Amino acid sequence: MLRSILTTGSMIVGVVAVVTMGWAIKGLDAIWEQTISIIGKDMMYVDKWDWAGGGNWRKTEARKDLSLEQVESLRYRMESPEYVIPLARKWGGSVSYGNKVLRTAVMGTAATYGMTPAGITEDGRFFTPIEEQQAANVIVIGHGIKKALFPTETAVGKNLKIQGIPFRVIGVVEKRGVLFMDFVDNQVYIPLYAFRSAYGFNNRSFSVAIKAGNERMMNIVREEAIGVMRGIRNVPPHKENDFSINEMKAFDDEVKKIRFWIWAAGLGLTVLAFIVGSINLTNIMFVSVSERTKEIGVRKAIGAKRGSIRLQFLMESTLLCVTAAVLALPVSQFVTWILHIVAGSMLPADVLAVVSALIPVDLLMLAIAIATVVGLMAGLIPAIRASNLDPVEALRAE
Repeated sequence: MLRSILTTGSMIVGVVAVVTMGWAIKGLDAIWEQTISIIGKDMMYVDKWDWAGGGNWRKTEARKDLSLEQVESLRYRMESPEYVIPLARKWGGSVSYGNKVLRTAVMGTAATYGMTPAGITEDGRFFTPIEEQQAANVIVIGHGIKKALFPTETAVGKNLKIQGIPFRVIGVVEKRGVLFMDFVDNQVYIPLYAFRSAYGFNNRSFSVAIKAGNERMMNIVREEAIGVMRGIRNVPPHKENDFSINEMKAFDDEVKKIRFWIWAAGLGLTVLAFIVGSINLTNIMFVSVSERTKEIGVRKAIGAKRGSIRLQFLMESTLLCVTAAVLALPVSQFVTWILHIVAGSMLPADVLAVVSALIPVDLLMLAIAIATVVGLMAGLIPAIRASNLDPVEALRAE
């Protein structure tokens, strides 16, 4: 009895590890999918800098800035994308409202930026092409800016100041920040030439947001962007690009690393628990064969086939493992529920909202399937030994 309890305990630990690992990876995938939707799966950005930070940093730093003329040339020469949108950024800028001053990233861009996933507003609107052409002092703020400056009132219609210049708030971008990119809620957007009035265009590298239109167009648009940009920047055929094409897949390697460590930790614990459990189970089944040797002899004497003897012991070992798996399911649900609560104390509610505390059915089925396989493997050798017993010798056993 004690041996069975210990074996069941090891199996329960293994099943809990499998389920928890799967739940954590599914949660990470859900958060990553939410993150991708922030920028859009059909979006890419031409920039001096490589977002993923790959390659030689000093070599990247030595690249020439992307000038406004180059950006505008790319904008008008490309034919395949839906939108080509110039961007100027001021990292470490600020906006003020009354006595409140808030550090933020200030983005100067075109009206078409409002047609991308990053420009969808939850209140008000994005600025128009006419406002862009007139360099109107209008501003669209991120959800985080609105929450910090106007926690209990509407932001639309209020006046903020950038570099002492008043800008009228005409829209609030819907909340988009999740675990990997929460900074996007703390940005503000103004017309490109209004940006020049505030910060100027000298000694600044611009970038270009390109909306392909759909995912199927990404390869075509990427190749066109590279070809046109190389021509604009006079890159010789034998030289590598002196600019970067940034997409969300640039961060895939980092996410894969996180998934790998979750998988490795869960798999290590799972394998250890199942090895211990299967060894114990094999020993239990050998003991069971020894204790029931005479019973096996009687069954063989009255005509029982070897296959039926093997099946009997395999079913017993499998049933013990499946029972452990079933007992592990409520334990697994309790563990994931606790982890969900702990994560809720560290992560924003909107991030946690994409991760369910409930264990998916496919993980439950996987846990039971693994337990079944372990039961069959652990019981196989004892079952074969039982089926090969000589009935005469078995009947003599005491």
